[in-house]
Amino acid sequence: MKIHDLALYRVEIPLHVPYVTKLQPDGLKTIDTIVCEIHDEDGRAGVGDATILPGYTHETCDGGWKFCLEHGERIVGMETGEAKTSLDPYRFSDAHAVSALQVAIEMMEENPLFDLPGEPTEVPILGAVNTKVLDKIPNEVDRLIEKGHRTLKVKVGWEPAADLDRLEIIQRANAGRANIRIDANQGFSREDGIEFATSLESDGELQLFEQPCDKADWDSNAAVAAVSNVPVMMDESIYGIVDVERAGAMHGCGFVKLKISKLTGVDLLKQGLDRIRELGMTPVLGNGAASDVGCFVESCVARHTIDNAAENNGYLKNSEQLFKETLPFRDGSIILEKDFKPELNHGTVNRLKLDEARFAPVQA
Repeated sequence: MKIHDLALYRVEIPLHVPYVTKLQPDGLKTIDTIVCEIHDEDGRAGVGDATILPGYTHETCDGGWKFCLEHGERIVGMETGEAKTSLDPYRFSDAHAVSALQVAIEMMEENPLFDLPGEPTEVPILGAVNTKVLDKIPNEVDRLIEKGHRTLKVKVGWEPAADLDRLEIIQRANAGRANIRIDANQGFSREDGIEFATSLESDGELQLFEQPCDKADWDSNAAVAAVSNVPVMMDESIYGIVDVERAGAMHGCGFVKLKISKLTGVDLLKQGLDRIRELGMTPVLGNGAASDVGCFVESCVARHTIDNAAENNGYLKNSEQLFKETLPFRDGSIILEKDFKPELNHGTVNRLKLDEARFAPVQA
């Protein structure tokens, strides 16, 4: 199967409310997303995307776009296997950009992981407790649980005492109804991370403590994991199987999270999730800042690989969707249905686009 033509779109997707983490303290109002759409000579199509968050990775939005322009043009006319092999040298340096191209190829190839079930299948996803206004927390927790979420996520990483006070209010409001994941987004120093992790109190509802310290500072993350009252989960530090295995040797690391944008393809993503489990840890999957394209792709993998709440809830935060059909959400879960067609709504894409490029065979 050859890649006949390829289109790239850089789109700016508005969010319902600003996305605030320690990495984005002022809050992102939009996400900058690269979308790749390809076809073969028989009209089969595939779509992939990548959202590169400032501070989350060494990659940049401008760098990712430049990579896709260069390599998107280069792979037109190639056999799909050759095209994927040609992307291998860049799977760490430009992982997000590679994933946009690779996933589009895999979808066009009709990779079995994209085979949708005959009956509607639920992929449970978590709900995020976002409010920083303490007296609004109980209502937000109740709303998330009423929507069907049985796992909640809380952002921390600012100041240990204040984070612990807010977490305690969330725990009281939750009253054991849902699991709670805590995410520092690399925000703590070693000392603050240890203070926070050793102060956590739980009746079993605190499931994990995600990425306490800087992604490059494995020693500090390990120091926190060694003393934490709940298992640590590594995320930003993980780019491939070598990193998964490094986490597996870390005392106190019970979870590792992967994303399609880091493992660069659905087959590689499944291999990574399987390897996490082989090492005695629990795999978690999903991107909380993504378009419906990425959330659909991760749901297709999640139904084969994980047995906990996926984190690919990013599209619910977006006020615009890229697919013609809305990816169904019901009772705390993304619903995968056999007749769902992952096709771009080009009217929406054109309205949101910052840039565009198209590549096709040179006519003789």
